[in-house]
Parts: sequence; C-alpha cells; structure tokens
Amino acid sequence: MLSKIKSMGLMGIDGYVVIVETDISNGLPSFDMVGLGDTAVKESKERVRAAIKNAGFEFPIKRITVNLAPADKKKEGSALDLPIALGILTATEQIRNSSLDKYAFLGELSLDGEIKPVKGILPMVLAARDNGVENIFLPMENADEAAVVKDINVLPAKNIRDVVNHLNGASEIGRHEVDIESIFQRSLDYDADFADVKGQENVKRALEVAASGGHNCLMIGSPGCGKTMIAKRLPTILPLMTFEEALEVTKIHSIAGTLPANTSLITQRPFRAPHHSISNVSLIGGGKIPKPGEISLAHYGVLFLDELPEFNKDALEVLRQPLEDGVVTISRINATLTYPARTTLICAANPCKCGNYLEDSKECTCSPKQIQQYLGKISGPLLDRIDLHIEVASVKYKDLESYEEGEKSSVIRERVNRTRKIQQERYKGLGIFSNAELSPSLIKKFCKLDDKCKGILRDAFDRLGLSARAHNRILKVARTIADMEESEDIKANHLLEAIQYRSLDRKKWLAG
Repeated sequence: MLSKIKSMGLMGIDGYVVIVETDISNGLPSFDMVGLGDTAVKESKERVRAAIKNAGFEFPIKRITVNLAPADKKKEGSALDLPIALGILTATEQIRNSSLDKYAFLGELSLDGEIKPVKGILPMVLAARDNGVENIFLPMENADEAAVVKDINVLPAKNIRDVVNHLNGASEIGRHEVDIESIFQRSLDYDADFADVKGQENVKRALEVAASGGHNCLMIGSPGCGKTMIAKRLPTILPLMTFEEALEVTKIHSIAGTLPANTSLITQRPFRAPHHSISNVSLIGGGKIPKPGEISLAHYGVLFLDELPEFNKDALEVLRQPLEDGVVTISRINATLTYPARTTLICAANPCKCGNYLEDSKECTCSPKQIQQYLGKISGPLLDRIDLHIEVASVKYKDLESYEEGEKSSVIRERVNRTRKIQQERYKGLGIFSNAELSPSLIKKFCKLDDKCKGILRDAFDRLGLSARAHNRILKVARTIADMEESEDIKANHLLEAIQYRSLDRKKWLAG
C-alpha cells in the first residue's frame, strides 16, 4: 500500500514542492520518517498518530515508512503534518480519490485533528500555483493570506475530517477569495502624517528629496528636536506599493512570522526601528534556522536606526554589502539563502555625547576630541552609502504654539510619485528604478554638468573641504532635485541644495 501526497516546503523566501510518499507494509509496528526533516518534522509522528485516532479514523498497526522528497533538501516546521496524515489515510484506503495529484496540502495538526496555522503560507502557495497545482488545502487562519494568489483554488479547512469528507465527496469546502482592490484602498490610512510636524521645513524638504530618489539619509540634531518623529512619517510619503512589491514584502513577513493577524497582504511600506542593542544576526538575518533580519523585513520600506553611534560597530559594518547590493546572502552547510534587502536607510544621531553641540541656547560640555570620537563611531564606508546629511535644529516655540496645519503627507506623496515616474521612464531596461541606484558609469551619463555647475562643485570642494566620497553623492542628489522640478538638466540651484546635504564631509565636523 503506497500513496503520494503533494505538499510544499520553504527555501529562503521561495517555496518548492515536497512529495510525501507513504508506504504501509506488514511487519513489526513502527513509524519511520526519512527525508532530512528537522525536529518539528520528526515530532509530527506523534501529532499525526493522535490526530488520526481522535478524528475517528483508524491508525494502522503496521510498518509505516514516510519519505519526504526531495530527500536532499532540509524540511522545517510543522506544515507537513496534514499531508503526512492524509498519506497514511490514503494508503489505508480511508480516502478514496483518484485525483489527488491536483491537490496540495499544508497545515499543522493538533492532537484532536484541528488544523492550525503555519508560517510562510504565501510563498508556498505561489510555488504550488507555479508548479501546476490546481487546489490547495490549508488552515482557516491562513486563508486570507493565501487567497491573494490567483489561478489556484484556496480551500480552507478547520480539521482533518473536513478535508477527508471533501476528498471522499461526502461534503464540499468552498473556494476562499479576497478583494485585493479594497485591501489596497486601506493602505492609504496612516496613523501619522507630516502635517503633525511643527516647523522643521528644511528637514521635511530633505526627507522629500530622500523619498523622491530613494536616498539613504542621516539626521544630526540635539535630543528632542524631532528626528524620530519625522523619520516615522517617511513611509507616508513614499510611493504607493505595487501588487508585486506587496507580494514580496508579505512573503518575507510570512516566513519570519511577523505578519499581523487577519492580514492577507502588506500594502503599507514597512518601517522597522530596531534598538541599538540589536545583534548582527538579528539585523542582517541568519541563525541556526536562517530567518530574515531587520534589513529584509524593511524591504521596499524604511530601516530606521536611531542613536546611530550607539549601535555596535560590527552590526553597522554588516549593513554595508546589503545596502550596496540590495540582497543578503546567508551560507549554511545545506544551502545558500538569499533574502531581498532593498530598503531606504534613515539614521539619527546626536552631534555629540551631551547632545548640545549644535545648540545656541545650551552649552556643549564635550571637548573637540570627544565630539570627533563620538561621530567617529560611524565608519567612512557606511557614510559612503548615505547620500544626505541633515542638521536638525531645535523647534522654535512660535512654531510649537502655531495652529497652522502643515502640508499633508498625501500632497507630498503625489509629488514623490511624479518624480519616481520620471526616473522609471529614464532608467527603463537598465535594471534600476531610482537615482540612488546609479552606478559611477551611469552618473557620467545622466548627471552631466555645464561649465557653471562644474565651477560651483569645484569651489565647494576647495572651500568646504568636502571629501572625494561626496562627489557622486552630490551628483545623485542633484539629479533627484532636478527631477522634482521636472528639469532635464541639473542646474546651479539643484547643485547648491545638494551640497548643503553633506554636513559630515565638512572640515568642521571632521575636526570636531
């Protein structure tokens, strides 16, 4: 008696087909499982045995062998409980269905036969569809998440008996559907808004530039000046997510187990703000069972590092390669996994240990050497990947008491969308989508300067003591500012504004 049941596994953020082969033969009663399963998979034997009995089916007192193919890929988690149980029921002819090759099954079993939710449903359902599966049974709680995938019938089940009755024709489980359009409509509802920010017009302008060109940004200012408040509002002005972007972000959060309850699709750009005590692995991803880190959870959104100099230096250094390449590669004995990490990095830092270096009304107690040591914790290679440095001044009292409402995020977002469309048209076919991704060769092509602008840039280097690393950053930011004004050429005013956003490259900072 042999049966074959389709299920799905996970490798990185992608799913793959797992064939659960069940052989039942005469001999001493045993239950053996092979196919490189982890502890959760091996423990499924006891869950499956109890679930079959308590659901009212017969568990065979024979020699049972279950093989999880392909046998050379590591199987993790509890999603194979349901297909293993159905394989046994099929091999013992308690399920009589000749079309099981059209179905795939996912779900963890409780001891009474109930089907419990599992992580990573979306990538597994996508892989099932791409491999020709027509119908997929899965837990009721995962149904909304799975139903965003079209061209496959999502059949949610509460317990194993409902699945068996459907396969035997005794009852039917209906296809589950969701309204994707209404889900995206809800994505416009943000709790925060740029209109909440009093004053700080120069900082809001800089954040709009960052959003328009996909630039990384560092804000330097005294404690309480509003750096964190402004950073939290950046996702509200980023371009609206496309369906493809939403799918990819949801896949990552589904695998990591951070998908909010009753959420079928993440349609708002992520905002991740890890504490400065975070470890390298938590920030970048990995672990004994590799999982996405904070930089991947912020994919297509914002990774906010508050109090940047307080972060462990090793943790900051591991960000360099993902920020450059947009992916994180984690190598293990059994596999090499790649997680996407295309995020906008926003950092905030005090100008010194006491925080008062930029304040006129408060005296700074730090020596020049202490200031230099404090900001020196931010390495040059990391600064190489940050295009904008912004000095954030304290808010004036007259701005705080003002009842005048600032510009709403929705208005700013419209301008950002318009600017991004210009860039997408310009870089069509080049594999990049924003000015921040320009390589040195593309900078020469798309960021050409006339003689006047060249003179301004040369003068800025001589007078302000700008470093060589600032050159390409200034040109990319100037290109974005020109796009915001729908200008084909970079003009003097665009270049001058871009030069202002290089505070940490100036001699006064380097000297403390």
